[in-house]
Amino acid sequence: MNKRTICCFFFLLTFLSGPLSGQTGQALYYMNLPQNHLFNPALRPSNSFYLGIGITGINANINNNFFNLSDVLIHGRADSIITFLHPDYDINNFLEKIKRNNFLSGKVNVQLFSIGFNAGKDLYIFLDINERAEVDVALPEDIIRVGLAGNENYVGKKIDLNKLNAGLTYFREAGLGFSKMFGKNLRIGAKAKLLFGIAGFSLDNKNLTLTVNDDYTHTFNADLTANISGPVDFYFDADNYPDSVVVDEDILKSTKFFLNTKNTGIGMDIGAVYNLTQKLSVSASVTDIGFIRWHDRITNLKSESTFEFSGFNIKDVANGTKTFDELADDMLDSLKNSFTVSNDEKPFNTFLSPVITLGANYNITKKFGIGLLSQTHFETRHIRESFSVSANLNLGNAFSTTLVYTAANRRFDNLGAGLAFRAGILQFYIVTDRIPLMWNKIISEDTEIPLPSNWNTLNIRFGFNFVFGNNIKKKTDKPMIII
Repeated sequence: MNKRTICCFFFLLTFLSGPLSGQTGQALYYMNLPQNHLFNPALRPSNSFYLGIGITGINANINNNFFNLSDVLIHGRADSIITFLHPDYDINNFLEKIKRNNFLSGKVNVQLFSIGFNAGKDLYIFLDINERAEVDVALPEDIIRVGLAGNENYVGKKIDLNKLNAGLTYFREAGLGFSKMFGKNLRIGAKAKLLFGIAGFSLDNKNLTLTVNDDYTHTFNADLTANISGPVDFYFDADNYPDSVVVDEDILKSTKFFLNTKNTGIGMDIGAVYNLTQKLSVSASVTDIGFIRWHDRITNLKSESTFEFSGFNIKDVANGTKTFDELADDMLDSLKNSFTVSNDEKPFNTFLSPVITLGANYNITKKFGIGLLSQTHFETRHIRESFSVSANLNLGNAFSTTLVYTAANRRFDNLGAGLAFRAGILQFYIVTDRIPLMWNKIISEDTEIPLPSNWNTLNIRFGFNFVFGNNIKKKTDKPMIII
């Protein structure tokens, strides 16, 4: 992998994923779908049996807390589209959007297989296998300002970067769970999960400060470790500093990489639903409690020193004073002399990102209800809160729909929706937690291009299930599902 490729990946991860942001589960939670047990294992659908194979569930959720799509792609001269890095754009307009602590995160979850069925009067059992990839980056305010606007305002100052962090995991999850009634009003659910890590990266930042020198170079005082498990090989110079990194393409092309079972972990989801009255119910859950222990193809990059860094102002590329290759050379030449390699190949842990969910649902009729939902996401070095109000219509498992309003990411214009319908034994569904409400039109070469004006969220889930039966018709099963 050459320098240009490495830096392209860095900038794509840091900047291009930023316009997309999202929450998870608000629209799906109160729908009559088998997938709602992913957010609370006590929830269960009204059908007595379901089966999912292949594309039973695909979910993409990408997230940030500090800028929108309209901050990145904007209207330029002569009806053109420019980015926030263009010389014509006032970078201060973009910098006004950033927060003291900024984060970028993304998650993809693909259900490869799932099954759920009644196992007696009050017991429901489910099993699913999910392919999951998650990335999370925490960016302090000052590192963004130095990188985009330059370091003139920071000369002679020391910048605390202890909250800079990053993590990436690609793993497979196999979970077995149950949902059971205890008494007439309480349903408890739990799910045990085996985790198999495929590739992982974890940055352990114990201490990191940046001082801008009088000659505008940067001095880093670092005590951090980058732990890597994956199909990458590092090559070193005579002083044992990283000289180059190469992706092992042969392993990527083999099933050995994707079926790796050497990096194992465990996880758990727990939840409960309690019917206060015939119309009012409350629920609570804690999901994604767990970790993965990485053992295979380990590389430990350590930096416990003070080192010089020539600069990383990406505006130099935009205004033409440097080429991208020159910027890449400057960055990598500085970085490769700051990290040493541990020969221990020390195993490391990565942790799942737990979510606490609290809900309340009031059934106005047997088919229509109003739901409240609070979710707290514990990500790398930050906590995300969201609160939702939803209107939910469930006609057995023949038809289910929801409309959701969510306050999250310091935004109050998040509108989500979900739709599911059954055609024979097939149940199709699509759910999104953010629909752009305001749009701009940009004309480029006589073509109108619609762009969401304040869109900072992407969260979509879709798929289909094979479903049989409809327990909602049975009186004894009424407490089993929130509708």
